[in-house]
Order: sequence, then structure tokens, then C-alpha cells
Amino acid sequence: MTPRVFLLSPASCRGLRAGLLLRDAARFDLAVRLREGGAPLGEVFAFLSGLYFRGKLAYATRFARPPQFLSGALVITPSRGIVPAEEPVGLADLRGFAGVDIDARNPRYRQPLERDARRLRAQAGEEAEIVLLGSVATGKYVDLLLEVFGSRLLFPPDFVGRGDMSRGGLLLRGAREGRELPYVAVAGAVRHGPRPPRLPQLPRPRFGGDA
Repeated sequence: MTPRVFLLSPASCRGLRAGLLLRDAARFDLAVRLREGGAPLGEVFAFLSGLYFRGKLAYATRFARPPQFLSGALVITPSRGIVPAEEPVGLADLRGFAGVDIDARNPRYRQPLERDARRLRAQAGEEAEIVLLGSVATGKYVDLLLEVFGSRLLFPPDFVGRGDMSRGGLLLRGAREGRELPYVAVAGAVRHGPRPPRLPQLPRPRFGGDA
């Protein structure tokens, strides 16, 4: 089977949830682990972004087929390039992410991403597919990744027209049902379109027996 690696777009590190993690008085589990030794980047970004990143992470974990010695779920960060979702980060990392604008004109963001994208291309080999789980309607990371990966950069066309929450729900549903989405090359694809119909709600877990 063709090797496949997922690239997950970054979560915002400047919102209300980031402020909760950065509070010195925070006593909930994730905040304590960040202060005392670190927590996996994927878990931190899932907390910051909610459903959208949680869906991306669950989907990538379920369907990745990485080459040997590579992580199947790689996360774009504001200042450290591309980082495996399972790699621990601490409060200093989170503060560093919050201090850098995700803008292709910003060298603090662009240069680490270019460096790691080229490294990933070399390490993954020419046959591996690189699937972007993020918005393709913006050029803040798509254009840079296209320069490195060209036609090997893929994305789910079902993303077109959907907002963040809808994409997150689509991915989480696919991960839970074991249903992988189709992928097409970003280069030359339709990247803007009308909003598709809303997804039906996922069934809620039942508690309290079989009644």
C-alpha cells in the first residue's frame, strides 16, 4: 500500500483556551502537565481548537500509513516548523507559538516550515502521499507546501466549502466509522465552492444500561 502521511494545520495559540492553559493558577490536568514536564502537541492543540483539531488528530491516527521511522500525524506549528503530534511540548513552547504570526511573509513562521517540509519530502520518499488536513482556501501554508511537494500534496475535496467545525465533524465521523475520505491533488483543484449540506449529528453515547 502507498505510504501516507497527514499534515495537520495549526491551532490558534492566542485565544481564550490558550489563556486558560497559560494561567499560573490553572490546576486542571493538561495545564499541570504542561508546567511540570510537557504534554503531547496533538493533545494541546486539540484542547485549543476543540472539535476541528480533535477530528483531524483522530482521523490521521486512524488512517496514516507512514514510512518507517516517521510519524503519521505531523502538525504545522507557528514557529517550530512541522512537529509530530505525539511530541511533548511545554509552556515555553506554547508561549513561543503565541508570539509568531502564521503568515507566509513572516520568516519566523515560513523558514522552519520550509526547512521541515523539505526534510519530510526527503525522509518520506518519492512514493509517499502527503495529505493536508486543513483549509485549502488560504495560501498561508498551502502555497508554501505546494512549492515543496507539488502534485504529491493532497487534500480531501469534501473540505471545499466547509467551515472548521464541519470539517472537524466530517473527520471525526470518518475516524469513528472507519471510512476514509477520497483525496485529490491540491495543485489544480477547485479550492472554493458553495457550502455543502450540514452533516447529521453524531449519535450521543448512551448510559445507564440497555433501557
